[in-house]
Amino acid sequence: MNYFELFGLPEHFVLDKQALADTYRQLQMQFHPDKFASRPERERLQAVQRAAQINDAFSTLKQPLTRAEYLLSLHNVDIRAEQQTLKDPAFLMQQMEWREQLEEIADAADIFGAIMAFDMELQQEYQSLIGLLEAQLAGQEWNQAADTVRKLKFMTKLQSELERLEEAQQEF
Repeated sequence: MNYFELFGLPEHFVLDKQALADTYRQLQMQFHPDKFASRPERERLQAVQRAAQINDAFSTLKQPLTRAEYLLSLHNVDIRAEQQTLKDPAFLMQQMEWREQLEEIADAADIFGAIMAFDMELQQEYQSLIGLLEAQLAGQEWNQAADTVRKLKFMTKLQSELERLEEAQQEF
């Protein structure tokens, strides 16, 4: 059973987050290992396995990137563990510019202002790519969606680096 079926949701990138959370709570209550404490060992083990599957499914579906990767894997485009680089020259140039921008923040007169401005730029581009990804997945453009996920993964990593830089500044 795939994760969407487990939660009774349609196999789409856009999903009802409230329905996901509600179903998660219901499934957790139904299959919580404590409810099977007095049952035979086989049933206890099955409950633990089912609870783990429910947790994995929920964590996968609640995050847009992991949900997109999972959807792609259901359509034989599995990029979850790959290290493939993009072949999009424009995005590669943008990556280099963002890296330079990140490095220059430490020398800015207003470091926090520079961090916030860069963060807003990244968030806008991220949201734009999420919109593109949504359309690609809806149109079953699996390979194009995979490239968009790769771009989003880079942006997520860059965002994490920016957050570390901001945290380092707050320590002073």
